[in-house]
Amino acid sequence: MICNRVVLTVVATGLLVTPGLARAADYHHVHITSASPAQGVAWYARHMGCEPLTDRSDAADCYGVEVVFVPQPTQGGSQGTGVDHIGFSFRDLTAKMAELEAVGVRGSGVRLQRNPDGSTLRDVPGLFKLGFIFDPWGTRIELVEDLDTLGFHHVHLSASDPAATLAWYRDVLGGEPASLKGRLDGLRFDDVWFLVSPSPQGMPGTTVERAIDHVGFMVDDLDQAAAGFRDRGVTFEQEPVVPAGGRTSARRAYLSGPDAVRVAVVETGFAGVDVDLGAAILTTDALGAFDAPRTPWGEPDFQGVWTNSSAVGIPFERPDDVEAGDLTAEQAVARHEGRLLGGIWGYEREWRDTTLGYGRQGVSTQVAMVIDPPDGRLPARTARREARAVTAGDERAPRERSTPSGPEDLSTWVRCITRGLIPTPGGYNNGLQIVQGPGYVAITREMVHETRIVSTEPRPALGSGVASYLGQSRGRWDGDTLVVETANFNGGASFRGSSKDMTLVERYTRLGPGTLEYQFTVDDPTVWTQPWTAMFRWDLDESQYELVEYGCHEGNYGMTNILSGARSRDAAAQRAR
Repeated sequence: MICNRVVLTVVATGLLVTPGLARAADYHHVHITSASPAQGVAWYARHMGCEPLTDRSDAADCYGVEVVFVPQPTQGGSQGTGVDHIGFSFRDLTAKMAELEAVGVRGSGVRLQRNPDGSTLRDVPGLFKLGFIFDPWGTRIELVEDLDTLGFHHVHLSASDPAATLAWYRDVLGGEPASLKGRLDGLRFDDVWFLVSPSPQGMPGTTVERAIDHVGFMVDDLDQAAAGFRDRGVTFEQEPVVPAGGRTSARRAYLSGPDAVRVAVVETGFAGVDVDLGAAILTTDALGAFDAPRTPWGEPDFQGVWTNSSAVGIPFERPDDVEAGDLTAEQAVARHEGRLLGGIWGYEREWRDTTLGYGRQGVSTQVAMVIDPPDGRLPARTARREARAVTAGDERAPRERSTPSGPEDLSTWVRCITRGLIPTPGGYNNGLQIVQGPGYVAITREMVHETRIVSTEPRPALGSGVASYLGQSRGRWDGDTLVVETANFNGGASFRGSSKDMTLVERYTRLGPGTLEYQFTVDDPTVWTQPWTAMFRWDLDESQYELVEYGCHEGNYGMTNILSGARSRDAAAQRAR
């Protein structure tokens, strides 16, 4: 087992035994960029067997190595940088990989790297079994079965000159030259291996602001160590200093290692840095009275590109164990990141437009979307609807065993028709563009690229006309609030069980230069015993956010596969008769 505490931020620290230093540096930590330290600690505890530190919430003890999670801007994963990956060793790797594969990517953020034959493991003769996975933040992790060193196993560098890179870590930080199984030359910092491979692209990418930002080492006397570094011509990216927010008076320095690797060196007693997650919180608390800008024809101006990504993770109804009021910054960030981990389908964070650290992305502390009834819960269903639900439940089992005869048997989502009228936030495509003209407001939703043309001039009352998935809308101005009433639904795009008899009233209000509040009230007397209202907010983001084409029909291979699979099941059932 590894006996040092190493912090994963990704920073590695080690103690040196080189001329000018009292002893070799101790490998101390790995610094991993994660929007939510709480989610990072939970992931490594669940899947890598690490233990959360009792005295802080941003790090885990991974078999003696600290893995530290720091919210900061990021430009992508670790692969292809000077620190390509880190490694963990397990006693039974076959069982471990089966465990991770059984968990799957949804709900956990575990992505397995498969070999050309589809397997996740390979056995290297004379070495050990190995396989690769990725954490949700883009850190590449090698899992090995090395019974000589269980737990945190290695840091694997990518270098333009592997021999020179190992020599630098040996001469500067005091690593002990050794050969892993007589097959791989590397260095040992106590029980942690430093291994290196040639970079495929010549010079690897920088680690700065990547998933593994740096590796860190600890020394007893930083002044003496710094003098030794200068004697060897090492470049300081940052001189020794107590970092802003440091939990102790211990100092930290950053060195420019070979192959664009950032290396931290910290003093004994270093316990990380407090990060103010409040900077990621979007709030309207500080907004005073606001007069919405006006169009040339005198109406409130809502035009621009808006995103509701900050509302990702807000539960629709208030959870039973959550009190009224806002969440703390830490709770809100962890909830937001947790929602993303439950829906990334194996994508790394750079593929998610809801990822914190990109552009102006922020997080809402709102406890639930439903604001009326005051308990944050939907009202009771009508007796008629409850009776129908029981009947549908009795009939559901045989229907679920059937296969779709054609596209009509599948949902409007699968059929690329619509995601419905109410634009609640999801894992991606959370953009909204508003364009106005005299007497009209055009609202384009990025998801399924639907555009509604809402008239704000007097029109015939709703209640007659052709029913449709999105109904018929009428708009009006109530002071600075745009009120849109919609009816004449066909029931094909139900929202939380609504029927064709639903009437929807939406209210758009600009609360500040970059904040648009969206309230919607659902009145469906055939489903609920009373109307109810929900709310979330949109954020103006024209500088970074761009609506992209939603090519659903063009790329809808799911439809082809679902129907072809259904026909195969029908054929198999026919042969079995």
